[in-house]
Parts: sequence; structure tokens; C-alpha cells
Amino acid sequence: MPDTLPAKPTHPAFSEALRYWLKLGCISFGGPAGQIAIMHKELVEKRRWISEGHFLHALNYCMLLPGPEAQQLATYLGWRLHGARGGIAAGALFVLPSVFILFGLSWLYMAGGHLPWLAALFYGLLPAVIAVVVEAVLRIGRKALRSPSLWALAALSFAAIFFLKTSFVVIVLSAAVIGWVGHRLAPRQFPSGKGHGGNADATESACLDLPACPRNSWSRVLGILTLCLLLWWVPILAVGAWLGWGSTAFAQGVFFSKAALVTFGGAYAVLPYVAQQAVEKFAWLSHPQMMSGLGLAETTPGPLIMVLQFVGFVGGWQHPGSLPPLAGATVGALITTWATFLPCFLFVFIGAPHVEQLRNQPRLGAAMTAITAAVVGVILNLGVKFATDALWPHPAHIFDAFVAVIALLAFVSMQKFKTGLMPTIGVCALLGLLWRAVQGAI
Repeated sequence: MPDTLPAKPTHPAFSEALRYWLKLGCISFGGPAGQIAIMHKELVEKRRWISEGHFLHALNYCMLLPGPEAQQLATYLGWRLHGARGGIAAGALFVLPSVFILFGLSWLYMAGGHLPWLAALFYGLLPAVIAVVVEAVLRIGRKALRSPSLWALAALSFAAIFFLKTSFVVIVLSAAVIGWVGHRLAPRQFPSGKGHGGNADATESACLDLPACPRNSWSRVLGILTLCLLLWWVPILAVGAWLGWGSTAFAQGVFFSKAALVTFGGAYAVLPYVAQQAVEKFAWLSHPQMMSGLGLAETTPGPLIMVLQFVGFVGGWQHPGSLPPLAGATVGALITTWATFLPCFLFVFIGAPHVEQLRNQPRLGAAMTAITAAVVGVILNLGVKFATDALWPHPAHIFDAFVAVIALLAFVSMQKFKTGLMPTIGVCALLGLLWRAVQGAI
């Protein structure tokens, strides 16, 4: 560790943070593992707006919520930097670029068009995301796993969710109990205290001093709850009154509102449930269409759960009711996206002040330390899933040597030569374009 730490950064202006959240929304490839890795590299390592301990504490909470954990993490961190307007900006801009991109790709898909050069660019991003995720797991793991017991807990967490398909909620609750009991029996193995490691993280003093957290009150909770519920349900009810209570768009608004409340564990947990309901119960789209939508969502920025917008688009296109197909698809896509993401703001804004107060209660420090270790295992699981799909792509499951070689080179470049995130992403995208051109796919 260096003898002197760098000076604290100045608090970013709201306009500066706004530019960063927009940039994040445009480069957040790779599903939750990639997006968490990108935020950690930029906000903790590069800009030092958020300390390591604060980042992991926020991540622990967002992992427990239903819905897309990476988007909720961005909302939480934006809220800590600039209050409610910061949280709204971060959460909205995390999603908006992918809303427009996926809408255009969905239209091309349904209209029979295709853009081989765009697919080639997205293909080149796969190895970049793999490299970013591997680097993030190593970096977070080195700082969060400070004892052999915590390493073992991270390994058990990975094994439980990867091999046994254990619910993430069960894993987190079990880790909290292990940390609580373990601290009493072996405090050095399960340290407590601010920063998730017995002593405060030494680098925290070099990070930005965040503004004071607003204290929760019943009036605050009631105000947020009332406003969010109105914003959530008024558009859905308006669509029902306009197109009919039996219309596809209204059914999509109700269904995806329910899904937003019960889908714990992120996109990988919600997709099987949504696919079964949307395909088999409602018949909004077919299984091949669902798989195509998943492929589009995986190759565009934003949360993987954006595939739900594709479901809403295709359902509205194929069952438009009294509207033209494109108009029906537009309404379906918008109402689905609205019902999926608006509840995230409700969960974060109501719960975040309580979670912030937990950072100052040393008795819960050991439980949070253990949860952080479990989360490292979960992030590794998400990264392995993404890498496996990229290296052995559907439907042939043939090993992709190009992705493997470029991912290795990108990782070495970032580790040894400290190559920045944007140059890495840009070079990998261009290499994907060149490789597809050599193969004659463009």
C-alpha cells in the first residue's frame, strides 16, 4: 500500500454525474455481472466517488430486491451522490439507451430486416465483457475476502447457486447467519465493523465524502409510496380504459407489474417464469421468438431484463387489437418497460435510508461481511454463465476460439498495461467487425 493516499476528489456537479450515467447506459454490456464490474471500475477505482465498502454495502441490498440488481445499484448510488434527482437520473439513464436500441432491433426483427455489421460489432463486445467481469471478480474478491473462512463462504455460495440452483435469498440469509454466529466464535475469520473488514477500508479516506443520508420517517415513506404507486398504475389503467380491459397491452401491464414484485435473483431468475407465462399461457410470442429476444437483449447495453420489452413489443405486434401492428407493438413495449422498471425506484428510495443506517451499527458488520462474501460468489456465477454462453454459443455449442483469444488479450491489456475501459470496448468491437468481414458474414 502506498504511504500516502491520493487527495479526496471534489463532489461532482449534477451535470457531470448526468454525463457519466448516460455514458454508463450506453456501455453497460454483459448482463448484471458486466454492469456491476463497469460501475465498480469507474465509480470506485477511477473516479473515487464511492468507497469500496459503500459500493459493496449498496450491492448487498440491491441483490436482495426483486428486479434488475444492476439498475437498482445505479439508482442507489445516484441517490447517495445527488439525492432523489440523482437516483432518478441514474436509474432512468441506465435503461433509456437500451430502450431505443432494442426498440429499433425489435422492429427490424418483426419487419424481416437485419443489420449484419451491427451484429458483428456486438459480437466483438463479448470478449471485452468477459475480460471486464474477470477483472472485477478478482479485484472485488481480493478486497472483500479477507480471511480463509470468507473465501470458503464465497466458494460455497458459487457452488450452491451454480450447481444446486439454490435461491439467492436463501444464500444471503444463510450467509448472514453464518457471519453473525461466526463472529462470536471466531471474530478474526468473520470481522465486523464499517467497511466490511474489521477496520475501515484504508482507501475510504481517499474517496468522496458523501452528503448526509436523509433520515427515514413515516411521512417520507408514505409520500414516496403514494407518488410511485400513482406513477406506476395510472398509465396501466389509462391503457385499459383506452384499449379495453381485455386488451393485450393492459394484460401486459398487469402481468409485468406482478413479475416486478416476485422475481428475486435478477434476470436469470425471472426469464424462465416470464417465458413460460408469455409463451404458454398468454401466447404473446413463440419459443423461437423468445430465444431471439434474449439474444438481442444480451447483445445490447442495459439490463438483461430488457428482453421483457421485446416480449411486450412482439405481443403487441401480433395481437394489436384495434391498433395497427407497429402502434400495438409500441404501446406493448412501453407499458412493459414501465411496469418492469418503475417499481425499482420505489424499492430503492424507501429502503436505502434504512440500509445506510446499518453501516453505522458494528453488531451487524459481521453479517454484512459474510453477505459480501456470498455476493462475490454470485457475481462469479453470473460471469460464468455469460462466459459459457459466449464461448459455446447457441445453437451449435461449438467452442468460439476468437472470443476466447480476444478475451484473454483484453484481460492482459487491462491488467498489465492498464488499458482503459472505453478503448478496450472500442477495439474489441472493431475486431469483431473485422473478423466477421473475413468470415464473409458481412
